[in-house]
Amino acid sequence: MSSPTAAVLGLIGQPATIRELAARPWDAVIVGAGHNGLACAAYLARAGKRVLVLEGRERIGGACTIEEPFPGVRMSPCAYLAGLLHPLVIEELGLPARGFRWTPAVNGLFVPFLDGSSVQLWDDDEKCDDEIRRFAPQDLDGWRAFCDVIRRLRNALRPDGERDLWIGDAPSPEEINARLGSDTEARNVLFHWSMAEFLEHYLTDERLHVALLGQGVIGTNASPFDPGTASIRFHHASGRLGGMPGMWGYVHGGMGMVSFYLCDAAREAGATVAAGIPVAQILPGEGVLLEGGERISAPTVISNADPRRTLALLGSTADPAWRAQVESVPIEGCTVKLNVLLNELPNFTARPGTCQPHHFGQINAPLTKQEWKTSFSAARRGEVADHLWCELYFQSAHDPTVCPAGQHTMSIFAQYVPYTFAQGAGSAQNRWDTRRDEIRRLALNSIGRFCSNLDTAVIDAQVLGPPDIEAKVGLTGGHIFQGECLPGFMWSRRLSARTPMPGVYLCGACTHPGGSVIAINGRNAAMAVLQDAPK
Repeated sequence: MSSPTAAVLGLIGQPATIRELAARPWDAVIVGAGHNGLACAAYLARAGKRVLVLEGRERIGGACTIEEPFPGVRMSPCAYLAGLLHPLVIEELGLPARGFRWTPAVNGLFVPFLDGSSVQLWDDDEKCDDEIRRFAPQDLDGWRAFCDVIRRLRNALRPDGERDLWIGDAPSPEEINARLGSDTEARNVLFHWSMAEFLEHYLTDERLHVALLGQGVIGTNASPFDPGTASIRFHHASGRLGGMPGMWGYVHGGMGMVSFYLCDAAREAGATVAAGIPVAQILPGEGVLLEGGERISAPTVISNADPRRTLALLGSTADPAWRAQVESVPIEGCTVKLNVLLNELPNFTARPGTCQPHHFGQINAPLTKQEWKTSFSAARRGEVADHLWCELYFQSAHDPTVCPAGQHTMSIFAQYVPYTFAQGAGSAQNRWDTRRDEIRRLALNSIGRFCSNLDTAVIDAQVLGPPDIEAKVGLTGGHIFQGECLPGFMWSRRLSARTPMPGVYLCGACTHPGGSVIAINGRNAAMAVLQDAPK
């Protein structure tokens, strides 16, 4: 089945004039056509509600969309890999029948080191055991225990089926404690340990620590030595996509296809999705006011915008206690995304070749423990250190349709960078504009020190720092998860889909269960709206 939304790369336009849209009766208006807003719209429309989705930008999908940063090349500007997309949404909205396909990255995580050694942490337990036995034989039992505590957590909190605690309202601390029982190690991972403590508790080889520290801070403005960062590792390993626990993979056509299929599902169910119509104000219990001054009436408004933008849209109508909760959540991003076009894949000197098993998984350009500390400290001062931690993905290795023959795409997800550079004049955006080439060189050099060919392999690169992400997809602070996902801001402490303002709901990554391309946030919001609706 072909996707009408994908056929135009999300540039769907307006299905009717604003005057016509304003004249229609609506049960709900959704502000923002990110993947969660589109999922919410699909569920509400399937329940018979008259739903209007308003996207201020010309392209739908938010951070999970597809653009052409280079001629003939299709890439998602921000989202890059699927792993936490919820199986229930995939099933209920019929995404496979719409064309959704993905390739599991079973080759796992490859990490080269400057001494010429390397490790490939396969997702296959037997192959990974063989690798650990070769690389750090004294840590084989510790590695198995390290992996097992993640499995125990996933099975306790996110079992397959309706007992998954990501479905519906966030569980209470008492419910989580009951699920964990006497498992002290699992509780430490979920609430207390830093990523460094987590690793050092089970593993002795310094290279294994270095290989995995980044998995505790993905998208998080914290050091891997900060308490609670171990929970980030669990969050990203807790998925069950395709019935493969903890697996991540590549969506055919690019990550934005997820949003495009959800848009198809919403429109097929009867929702109206309009792009290029910015909302200026949310009017609780009444609807929304557009930037052009038009009013669209609806008793229910669901915001897919991040909570700070939602606050701004609510203005003085925001509940004071709710405002304080929103403002207490850190939302300044520390990541830079590079979308890179290559004429060949990188040749890693630790395992030579430009089409090797590691190119089909994920690759980290690691930092030593001291480099991690220096990098985080520099970003806090508004600067950058000598090297960035970089995670690499090669969509074209799995799906050659995304770029011209003979070329490859490389997504780089790197940190730490500051939102605002300490040096320079003008706004955060202006300062980034003057430092962009420097950050491009910094990221590529951070990877290139492990490669023999990167200088000649790179054709072009797009650099998106936190202010660029903020401007491009509307995420305040450039924070990819609409606010921190550390333990103090998760589960019952995360924002609820329900707000104190009458008829106002949230459906984005700021709500339970948190950030990434999940879509259950949108479903949870829709279920809350339907439960609260007058009978």
